[in-house]
Amino acid sequence: MQDSVQIVEVSPRDGLQNEKKILDTATKIELIHRLIDGGLTRIEAVSFVHPRYVPTMADAEQVIAGLGQLDGVALAGLIVNERGLQRALETDVDEINYVVVASETFSQRNQAASIAETLDTWERISPAIAEAGRLRTVTIGASFGCPFEGEIAVEQVADLARRLAEIGVDELALADTIGVGDPVDVTRKLAAVAEVAPGVPLRCHFHNTRNTGLANAVAAVHAGVSALDSSIGGVGGCPFAPNATGNIPTEDLGYLLDRMEVATGLRLGKLLPSVGWISEQLGRPVPGMLAKAGMFPPEPVAAGSTDAMARGT
Repeated sequence: MQDSVQIVEVSPRDGLQNEKKILDTATKIELIHRLIDGGLTRIEAVSFVHPRYVPTMADAEQVIAGLGQLDGVALAGLIVNERGLQRALETDVDEINYVVVASETFSQRNQAASIAETLDTWERISPAIAEAGRLRTVTIGASFGCPFEGEIAVEQVADLARRLAEIGVDELALADTIGVGDPVDVTRKLAAVAEVAPGVPLRCHFHNTRNTGLANAVAAVHAGVSALDSSIGGVGGCPFAPNATGNIPTEDLGYLLDRMEVATGLRLGKLLPSVGWISEQLGRPVPGMLAKAGMFPPEPVAAGSTDAMARGT
């Protein structure tokens, strides 16, 4: 197990895309600045998809322009087609995250294209992304299960990973889009992908729909992933997958990895207040647990203080 893992914050994109309440551009920009203050240096900020399908992301260009240059912070934009790439390349995003889905039915629902068509698209656009100097990442959606077709075989995911690596990619991510994965399946699929795409950094994106997200994250760390996606407060979900609830909470994941002595660079003391803030902005409670329970060990109390005497210390 490596001694550090990069946390990729996805709340501004995957966190907000499925919300009924649409936050304005200024609030989205404030969210990203709060995340940076909390130690996050890689943030999926927007998606360049048609606003008819995901209206919460309609202001992607305005969000990126409003952020300006951020030293030491990489901003990513998600795309699903060539039009999305055109829009992304007109902004200052550092990374382009393209999606290929491991299930034929879900691919049609998510991107109105077959798996073969999405691979053909990647073959056309991958060189353009590299030429533009942007990081090329591909997320294999529904890697651990499909709401329409059921189980996804290891061989399906490995075959997609092999073909994507052959075309050219800087990072591959396996996404549990509907939150059905388990640690054994995570271990098997990551091993299979590492074998067919040697040298390609691996990332995982887990949803906590069935409360297995953090267990899967631990399995992924043991399997050697270089990065994990998460969302502050655990907000998020896929609008094209039935009952796909939120991501694993960034603060809960950071606390867990810190206890495991795996460095993330997060400043949890600065990040935790933003959990309550995003809950207020969305007008609903968020599922993350650390903000409710608090850090452990708790902050030391000064000797002689009321709190110290009340505890008998």
